[in-house]
Amino acid sequence: MATRSKSSQRWLKEHFSDPYVKKAQAEGMRSRAAYKLEELVERDRLLKPGMVVVDLGAAPGGWSQWVRQELDQMERGLPDGARRGRMIASDILEMPSLAGVDFLHGDFRDDAVLSRLLEMLEGEQVDLVLSDMAPNKSGMDAVDQPRAMHLAELAMDFADGQLRTGGTFLIKLFQGIGFDDYVRELRRRYAKVAIRKPAASRKRSPEVYALAQGKLAQVK
Repeated sequence: MATRSKSSQRWLKEHFSDPYVKKAQAEGMRSRAAYKLEELVERDRLLKPGMVVVDLGAAPGGWSQWVRQELDQMERGLPDGARRGRMIASDILEMPSLAGVDFLHGDFRDDAVLSRLLEMLEGEQVDLVLSDMAPNKSGMDAVDQPRAMHLAELAMDFADGQLRTGGTFLIKLFQGIGFDDYVRELRRRYAKVAIRKPAASRKRSPEVYALAQGKLAQVK
């Protein structure tokens, strides 16, 4: 058996001592990432009954799982015929099914996958677009950052086309080349843009979350 590197051993020790990992295990959540979303959503009360939510880069499903649970709780006791929220998730990786979540397996960069996602929406406009997409890391910033920004551009394009006026876009970004330009583009499209780093996001990680609220009818 190959001996684990010191960095691998350090990561495993940190992972299993992580309070959010322990909390996710205790509460039956698929990933610690659910607690990043929980903080971001609850701070600004982003979820409402009957919303259409799309989760890009969803696997293993922590975000979709948390949103579906929250929508179910909000919608409990609503009268028959009341509009119920929809949760649509997509990822290049397979994701075990979640009750109440429509999942599309495929590469979001492919036009055919995007077309299937639009078919799943059945003409409905989206209220909230979530993107936790990230490329497979090579360890080289000169490669990883452009890949990450390309995915972010695709997510923005999706929100441009499918998010309703007044809707909200929440996306993970990595600080580096292209970050400032991307945030400027968000400010042209949304009434309010904030950069957040939730407590569950590891401090050494360059990831932050851009919360863009109030999609404008026209780009500034």
